[in-house]
Amino acid sequence: MEKDYLKVFTTNQTYKADIAHDLLENNKIVNVILNQKDSAIATFGEINVYVHKKDKEKALEILKNLEE
Repeated sequence: MEKDYLKVFTTNQTYKADIAHDLLENNKIVNVILNQKDSAIATFGEINVYVHKKDKEKALEILKNLEE
């Protein structure tokens, strides 16, 4: 992962990562999804969403309700 990018969301469900990505994009926050799920056994691994460190607080505020 590029330096200056921080993880703001983690899930094991692809649709939640996609929702997080869309919410951030709609708020003009550039983000990257890193899918580390096992391709053979889909229940292993996780999906992380990263944003630039300058956008971390805003991103966490936007995503706080998604984690519930």
